[in-house]
Amino acid sequence: MNEPTNQTRPLALITGASAGIGAEYARQMAAAGYDLALTARRRERLDELAAELSSGHGIECLVIPADLAEAEAPAGIMAEIEAAGRQVAVLVNNAGYAIGGFLNQAEWDEHRQFLQVMVNAVTELSYRCLPEIREQNTGGIINVASLAGIVPGSSGHTLYAAVKAYMIKLSESLAMENVDREICIQAICPGFTYSEFHDVVGTRDIVSKMPDYMWMNADEVVAISLRQFGNRKAPVMLVPGRWNRFVAMLTRKLPYRASFALMRKRSGSFRRQG
Repeated sequence: MNEPTNQTRPLALITGASAGIGAEYARQMAAAGYDLALTARRRERLDELAAELSSGHGIECLVIPADLAEAEAPAGIMAEIEAAGRQVAVLVNNAGYAIGGFLNQAEWDEHRQFLQVMVNAVTELSYRCLPEIREQNTGGIINVASLAGIVPGSSGHTLYAAVKAYMIKLSESLAMENVDREICIQAICPGFTYSEFHDVVGTRDIVSKMPDYMWMNADEVVAISLRQFGNRKAPVMLVPGRWNRFVAMLTRKLPYRASFALMRKRSGSFRRQG
């Protein structure tokens, strides 16, 4: 990723910025000289991160607490950025979580909120930011998808792979639609990444049995993402890590019935069943 050279620093909007991969995007983009608009539900964490990055890198941080499960949240976030006299140059759609168990074991309202965060908010923020990004003819959109969006869907966490596959396809279409501009659209597809994700979902006891070579640190994932961001020859769908690339390749090479059967057999190793 090229460091900003403009006298006025470009602004990166990062969702789910309070922890994990989102917080790491904030740290690495601040170090590269970007101003930040940080949004998540937990104001205290956002304030702490903003203070750390403002003092450490001399950048401006806009703290915008918001719950993307609320339909009006994307418009509200954009209104606060506009009120601050700023335009988004880079959008990082990172906010995300999963619902454990099988589809009918959670109330529909829980699924509705999940789809609002993972599909509607991602799409609306892309829709609202894209004209500003195109006008500046720089920057772009990073959608934090997942290896789960490439391999067959799993048993348990029913909607997770589906929404991550959606993010990949959305990114591919946006890349094609904006090929006339000097902007980048990226779907980063990490596999198992050390963060709070599995604690929130309640699968820490399951995934902790996975071997170390299957895991990456959040700073590694983000560094790979940002190294490729801005490189117009880089693939839209970016899979970080040797193990993850092997799994993605194997999925494409194996007959569908074989990869589906393998996922059916292995789902219980990393997804909460029943």
